[in-house]
Amino acid sequence: MITKMNANRFATHSLTDARILRILTSTLKAVDPADAVRKHLPAIKGKVHGLGIGKASIPMLTALAEAIPLSGALAISKYASSLEQNLFTVLLGGHPIPNIDSLRAGERALEFVSALQKDDTLICLISGGGSALMTAPYEYILLEDMQTLTSLLLASGARIDEINILRRQLDRVKGGGLLRATKATVINLILSDVIGNPLEAIASGPTYPDPTTKEDALAVLKKYKIQDQTPRSILEYLATTTSSKPEGFLFPNEVTNIIVGDNNLAANAAMEQAQSEGFHAEILTSGLQGEASEMGKVFAKRFREELGKRTRPFCLIVGGETTVTVRGDGKGGRNLEVVLAALDEIRDLENVILISLATDGEDGPTDAAGAVVTGESARRAELLGLFAADYLSRNDAYTFFDGMGDLIRIGPSRTNVNDLVFLFAL
Repeated sequence: MITKMNANRFATHSLTDARILRILTSTLKAVDPADAVRKHLPAIKGKVHGLGIGKASIPMLTALAEAIPLSGALAISKYASSLEQNLFTVLLGGHPIPNIDSLRAGERALEFVSALQKDDTLICLISGGGSALMTAPYEYILLEDMQTLTSLLLASGARIDEINILRRQLDRVKGGGLLRATKATVINLILSDVIGNPLEAIASGPTYPDPTTKEDALAVLKKYKIQDQTPRSILEYLATTTSSKPEGFLFPNEVTNIIVGDNNLAANAAMEQAQSEGFHAEILTSGLQGEASEMGKVFAKRFREELGKRTRPFCLIVGGETTVTVRGDGKGGRNLEVVLAALDEIRDLENVILISLATDGEDGPTDAAGAVVTGESARRAELLGLFAADYLSRNDAYTFFDGMGDLIRIGPSRTNVNDLVFLFAL
């Protein structure tokens, strides 16, 4: 459980300040998925069934099962866990690329909700990652085609909301697919990993109608110039039965949607903890978007400007999610790339620390949640034979920070509310 996380798990070669370690820990505690469910659980009568979808599905569904006797329950997750204690069935899917297990999970989810009756209540516990962990492509679209498309989109620098436009158009469980398949009353407890909390984008909206069209999906492919690489089956499907207006906004079910945690909650917890630790703290934005390598330089420039305006110690917090356009063959993620891009820009600044952190504990395809740089990092890296520009050019931030001893490795946090960037002046 996040509430038991040891603050020292965030420590790296350059990050040893106990105050900062406590701030990072408090950030994840604030969006503990089990606590979030307990705080927002409504009073329910009759038969209740639970369906967990996403990286936080097991702790969320465990909290539900401990609070309410469930007539049936299923969790679809990225990780196995001992938390559930045989309270429900767990299916594992692939992430960030869907795999055969994701396909099985999608079919099982459809079977699960289709068996429910009108007097049943279905509580869906939805969190980030659900889009890949559960899939059921429309007829003639192969799993291999979805895998190819997902890889293309991830490498192109497309935002998560844009990727999910494609997913909703191509998948029977997304864009309200699960809601269409059931007669039950549905309550959705949602841990958001998408900026602004758009319900159709979180896990691709399995219980929320799709406001976009096939034309919108084709526009994403054209925007990132990947239509020529997209599998033919997908292009042919998107080219048929197009419409100028979204369909499927009307559902017969009674539906309630509750956001139980998001990036704003995590950022505010970080600010409050920073203030209690004696920092002058401020949230600059919770809507960060943009190319990771560019944003890293923007943060560093802003940091330099603020040093002359603010009283130390201070802490600036930025929430959101950047993207990476993959041009090299290295290993890394958006948070690692943000920090690497900032390294040379904050060279020789005294007593400063810049941290970028993925709240799910996994930055892209790596086992690191993020990384740390200080004003001394550039010189130390050069002494070690590590030059930031070289590693940045081949998207190899992981190797760079591994050599520096400044990867933040906390393991899967079992929550997921986007990313946070911290600028500390001590």
